[in-house]
Amino acid sequence: MCRVRFQTLGGILGVIAFSCAFAFAQTKRPLRQKPLAQTPAISVTQLDDAGLLKTLKPNAKPLLVNFWATWCDPCREEFPDLVKLDAEYKNRIDFITVTLDEPKDIKTTVPKFLSEMKATMPAYLLVSADESELIPKIAKDWTGGMPFTVLYGPSGEIAYFRQGKVQMDVLKTELDKLVGTGSAAK
Repeated sequence: MCRVRFQTLGGILGVIAFSCAFAFAQTKRPLRQKPLAQTPAISVTQLDDAGLLKTLKPNAKPLLVNFWATWCDPCREEFPDLVKLDAEYKNRIDFITVTLDEPKDIKTTVPKFLSEMKATMPAYLLVSADESELIPKIAKDWTGGMPFTVLYGPSGEIAYFRQGKVQMDVLKTELDKLVGTGSAAK
């Protein structure tokens, strides 16, 4: 009985040794690896004050704009809901996001966050000459706090705005007033 176990153990050790030698020999040759699937790069466009004001003009559809930043916790918390909202109202509204992150983050932090969120709406990074002058041009009642979401009607009038995290039910009600009967109107 001991002899059989020794032979079995010897066989197992031989297989292990052969496997290790084979694996080691394999690592000496360069491996041909398939290229990793590339995730599409998220593009973030830098805007100045004039560029932003031009972008905020609706194009025959309601325009939803969310001002946010990667360093703003409430902004990050509400973003998944905004991505869902974008999918739900796709092609019935225009939806853009405007980050107030630093310009150095335009190719790193911002697109990484948007990619993690699976965001598909156009993204902009604002570099303002004077935010205190620009803020009232966006919405006269905005005090500069974030997140800030504003909904413009097709002709440019403000239909809804919210400083702080949006209340999705309220925002959807306002969107439905502008586009019809909500998600059933797809």
